[in-house]
Amino acid sequence: MTILPVEAVLPELLTAMRAHGMAVLQAPPGAGKTTRVPLFLLENGLYDGRIVMLEPRRVAARAAAERLAFQLGETVGETVGYRIKGESRVGPKTRIEVVTEGILTRIIQRDPELSGISCVIFDEFHERSLNADLGLALCLEARSVLRNDLNLLVMSATLDAGPVAKLMGDAPMVTSTGRSFPVETRWLDKPWAQPNRRGRGSRMWRRIW
Repeated sequence: MTILPVEAVLPELLTAMRAHGMAVLQAPPGAGKTTRVPLFLLENGLYDGRIVMLEPRRVAARAAAERLAFQLGETVGETVGYRIKGESRVGPKTRIEVVTEGILTRIIQRDPELSGISCVIFDEFHERSLNADLGLALCLEARSVLRNDLNLLVMSATLDAGPVAKLMGDAPMVTSTGRSFPVETRWLDKPWAQPNRRGRGSRMWRRIW
């Protein structure tokens, strides 16, 4: 089994969420935050209610749910489900629900207390959309006024975590390093020309090289 870079900071994240109920996780692309963190929180029995994770796009929401369900050896709609515009695959046993940002706004409009939801995860927050910012603001308001037990986790690949952590009442910041590989530079003996449709070298490529 491949060990993802984010695994190294999961114990620290768990401690932060247990102690403060909020945290900001910085992890570069490919660290495994989307496909590992929700399952880790579920595995450790941190919450009785559902975990809702926001994704900025419908394709990303569907793909994340499918990958999470695959790791459990299940199909989407069992422990892991998703809700996007015009499509819903959730069931009575669903514990992790992946949704698009606009869906969360509608959930809050219908139920400001977010009944049955223990944790909201804002994934890919560095993309900064109006719906994501509004969703976080509404969740912070719900936590301060209606649900002091509501847990919030912001995950980002490139965003400066400081301002977001401050907005969340100086929430703990957890940082995961990425995985790097050595790169070898090789030079061609002579310029390379891309063949054109007739099989001849392209003059444009020759000029560029």
